[in-house]
Amino acid sequence: MTREESAEGPEDMLIDGNETEAPGQKQGNAIPDEFNANYLKAYYGKLFPFSDMFKWMSYGNDGKHPACDQTYFGRREFSFTLDNDIYLRFQSFTCVNDLERTIREKCPFKIDIGPVYSVDPAKRHAYAQSGNNVFTPVERELIFDIDMSDYDDVRYCCTGADVCKECWPLMTVAIKVIDTALRDDFGFNHILWVYSGRRGVHCWVCDRKARKLSNEQRASIADYFRVYKGNENSDKKLSLTGPVLHPFLARSYTEVLKDYFEEKLLLSQNILSTEERYEKILDMIPDESVTLELRGKWQEKRRSSITKDINVIRWEQLKQLLQSGKHKATGLRRCIEEIVFSFTYPRLDMEVSKHMNHLLKAPFCVHPKTGRVCIPIDPSNCEEFDPTTVPTLSMEEMESSYSAKIQQSKNSLSW
Repeated sequence: MTREESAEGPEDMLIDGNETEAPGQKQGNAIPDEFNANYLKAYYGKLFPFSDMFKWMSYGNDGKHPACDQTYFGRREFSFTLDNDIYLRFQSFTCVNDLERTIREKCPFKIDIGPVYSVDPAKRHAYAQSGNNVFTPVERELIFDIDMSDYDDVRYCCTGADVCKECWPLMTVAIKVIDTALRDDFGFNHILWVYSGRRGVHCWVCDRKARKLSNEQRASIADYFRVYKGNENSDKKLSLTGPVLHPFLARSYTEVLKDYFEEKLLLSQNILSTEERYEKILDMIPDESVTLELRGKWQEKRRSSITKDINVIRWEQLKQLLQSGKHKATGLRRCIEEIVFSFTYPRLDMEVSKHMNHLLKAPFCVHPKTGRVCIPIDPSNCEEFDPTTVPTLSMEEMESSYSAKIQQSKNSLSW
């Protein structure tokens, strides 16, 4: 990848969307034939919501009243990924016309948005020569990034960047859990959820108090949601500490996780249908006598006259045995909660949320791997969102209902 010379250090690595497939991995959601630079130019020329994006990211600093900071938008970093993987960082724009003209001219395959800096990021080298460390991020939305590929150990319909209607409820759960906590536990109101265009969702918390958070404060909020220990290179292990669940976790379990696990994912993912899969569940139970009893029941070859799904039958047997009090091992009652959390609880990319200078894909970009537009998701109706019906960059859609779909999504940028 060709890169523009950038400021010191780790900022080069803090960018969303490094989606290189592992060798031999199935290429799901293949690049559509319709995705090409000409169609992208037509999209930027006719449909991309430049004015709405400018209004959103100005937060009232749009030059229309004397008290506004007219330098505000011009201190925001944008980055472009052009054709042939040419990558430009620290782009900045003085007004909406400047933004629109440059995007139409360069036709970026991907646009990322960074923080508002203390000075114009495009002029950072001039300030660096002065010897004063004045180029620093001063404001940035609190952001969250959730990728479906992080759930590969608990979904069986897809892997990697592939998604379908059977596993997408995992993203619905994440939106419901995180959105409720941000509003009820932290008091945030201006929250934008966006489909990433391929395998997950992004969350932008835009309240002024959220934008002003330090890196330490952002890390504390991210840790509030942490229930896994380890990292992306190790098996995710659940850590539900304390004699009872934290009120946030208890609410998430009773209002969202339990129902989605039992009514959707248990069946759609066939979580207990085979020996390989139910052994993963049995490994979560700390009492060997319980696992032996359940394994004995589930390995029986007798046909049952019961018409219930095998996953439902086995889950009911597991719950009945663990809740019966027959076995006294410590933590057995918590096992049910831990299993549900392991399969459903949101898996955040923690580092994205902790650092103010992280770049995140802009809403209304077109994902080059799928041709899908990164449209906003209404959290109050997120269960109705279907990633397979998202507008794609095709001339057929641009000439028909595409414009109406984009206009409807643009309304999400108005608080």
